[in-house]
Amino acid sequence: MTDAEWPLDRAYRGSSGEVRWAALGAPDAPPVVLLHGTPFSSYVWRGVARALAERHRVFVWDMPGYGASEMRADQDVSLAAQGRVFGELLEEWGLTGAGAEPAVVAHDFGGCVALRAHLLHGARYRRLALVDVVALAPWGSPAYRLLGGHHEVFERLPAGLHRALVREYVGSASAVGPGNGVLERLVGPWCGEAGQPAFYRQIAQNDQRFTDEIEDRYGEIRLPVLVCWGADDSWIPVERGRELAARIPGARFRLIEGAGHLVQEDAPAELAVALSGFLT
Repeated sequence: MTDAEWPLDRAYRGSSGEVRWAALGAPDAPPVVLLHGTPFSSYVWRGVARALAERHRVFVWDMPGYGASEMRADQDVSLAAQGRVFGELLEEWGLTGAGAEPAVVAHDFGGCVALRAHLLHGARYRRLALVDVVALAPWGSPAYRLLGGHHEVFERLPAGLHRALVREYVGSASAVGPGNGVLERLVGPWCGEAGQPAFYRQIAQNDQRFTDEIEDRYGEIRLPVLVCWGADDSWIPVERGRELAARIPGARFRLIEGAGHLVQEDAPAELAVALSGFLT
């Protein structure tokens, strides 16, 4: 499978719309679920997913309102909704109950989704890896808050200006700069009649209260946890990663040199090695 071929060939109709997903690796291998963040999609996991699929059954999915999954007006794509949908998917995939628990790897706000599902909805994991995650207040850059606070205005931008804005925003997540092909693949879903309003919709609905609800409960986590962080993350400082690891009993912290917030693009091999060692 090439980078151009990243087909999410299966669909699940969940409480927030149709979710596109795929599974890689042997069906009887230990399960691992990968969660993306915003404004990304499962495409950022393609290299790591293929590496992990050598020894695991790897599940990837685009959250409602993202990537290849359904985008529509009045759709609930909040962090609370994503946590519920994740729980639904675990049921759909048969990854609940004693002995069936998956390992979970989450990036950016996917970390909040995984933590909410575990702490609020009882989702059980074998292990949890958190990569440059949204988990501690305060979060959201001034630009992020501006876009969310005036989403009705930005939704009306001319298409070309909107695309340029999204390209600049997504590109800033990488310390080395994603290639044009990768950048276009990440930007593409946010353009067009459905994608442009969806981009601002998800920002408007992401509120800090969704992490406030769980932040005081990180000390309750009782499973192996790895916190990975890009050393050059300009979106969420490394200090947040160290603080998060300190709040979770027994959590290990791993710094990924030469990587920004989008670690999967900046240092995919280093991240895959770190995750493989932790998961196996």
